[in-house]
Amino acid sequence: MKLKHFLLWTVFVFLLTACGEKAHDDKNLVPNEPIALDDGEISEKEKESQAESETEKQTIAEDIEPAPLPQTLAELAALPPGYTGPQLFGIHEDDHPKLDELTAHLPDISGDPTKAQLDHYYNEILAVFQHDFKGPEELLAKMRFQAIGNPNIDDPRMQFKENLNVLVLLDASGSMGKDLGGETQMAAAKKAITNFVEGLPAEANVGLRIYGHEGTGSDSDKARSCASSDLIYPIGKYDKADFRTSLEKAQPAGWTPIQLAINEAQEDLAEFKGDQNTNIVYLVSDGVSTCDDDPVAAAKQLYGSDITPIVNVIGFNVDNEGQKQLKEVAKATEGTYEDVQNAESLQNELDQMKEIAKSWEKWKTQKETSLEHDKLRNSLDIFGYGVDEYRKRLDEGSQVGTALQYLYQQRKLMSGESYNYLRNRNAEYHSWIEEEYNKLKKELKALNEKKIDEALQILEEKFNQNVPGDS
Repeated sequence: MKLKHFLLWTVFVFLLTACGEKAHDDKNLVPNEPIALDDGEISEKEKESQAESETEKQTIAEDIEPAPLPQTLAELAALPPGYTGPQLFGIHEDDHPKLDELTAHLPDISGDPTKAQLDHYYNEILAVFQHDFKGPEELLAKMRFQAIGNPNIDDPRMQFKENLNVLVLLDASGSMGKDLGGETQMAAAKKAITNFVEGLPAEANVGLRIYGHEGTGSDSDKARSCASSDLIYPIGKYDKADFRTSLEKAQPAGWTPIQLAINEAQEDLAEFKGDQNTNIVYLVSDGVSTCDDDPVAAAKQLYGSDITPIVNVIGFNVDNEGQKQLKEVAKATEGTYEDVQNAESLQNELDQMKEIAKSWEKWKTQKETSLEHDKLRNSLDIFGYGVDEYRKRLDEGSQVGTALQYLYQQRKLMSGESYNYLRNRNAEYHSWIEEEYNKLKKELKALNEKKIDEALQILEEKFNQNVPGDS
């Protein structure tokens, strides 16, 4: 009898267990639906895990005051760029890990968020995919640089002189050894610089200084590396064999002493006074200065000297922090800043200097510059500027839109009502960007018909009214 009762009890327990597992499996067929269990069926460890999960869950404060979106193109350009890699799509499973990584900090707004909370959420997701828009300041600097030698320019710094000197400051820190896919950044830079100097007029002078080329990136070598900067090709006429031999000395090594390079560039150019020389300096760097120095102060000192140089900065695969510092260097000298990602774009940026050099060569023989040529060149720049910013607007708006769709449809982190609000806000914001750039483009086309000096003055006055205050 006892054995019979024991067998019946065993069968009963087995059926209960099987039914429980079947119910458990059925519930798992419904996405995102919690399994209803009695408190007694959850272990203490599971309770603690759930409590920790709730604590870690991101939320938005109910009394949040979201920051306003940019009101001017200058404010738009001041925003730090976020992810600007290949377009990510929620329908592609291969893109899901990257989307999850980029949006991991975003809160779950599947409840009933307020308008202020949704606006704050939009700011947060926009920051993730923020593109590096260019404001009027960047275009103004470029137009000012390309106006060098124009007979209508009153600024002595921008007038052609008897001698043209071009000095390149090349970053030789360890990070320049980064692989671009077939060649290093240093190899790409050497190639671009060689092509550049070979295209300069025979009468132009060229010099090449490298910095950060000694020691290693280790802390023990920091002092040595931060004290390394050499003029490997003294300023003078270009000699192909000598220049190539000198360039071989540039090998990726240590830290990045940008202030030292700028300070010594001032010594390199000391004998070339601005009253008889057009002096142009190109600073090429792939990142922020790492030697606890002040490149901006050094740039201001160089700019204010009797060398009266024009200083242009090229950021080669630079991160956000590096871009910010290098842009400040360019701003301090009223020069251009350009961010380049590969050998081709670096070459294109340097080639713009060759156009200036050709104008100088023509000025040397004819003592005049074609204003019509300057108008044409500026109109092409205005067109390119509009195309580039339009592409960024499309890419950014599309990426934010697909991320929102992914978080709504795949991750279930917001309601349909919240999704529609955020999607409309995204569309309105990027329509505003398009309208602002279209207005600016019309103004620039009109200014291109004026004398270049007058056009630059009008653009400067307009920009100064809209530029964000220094923080």
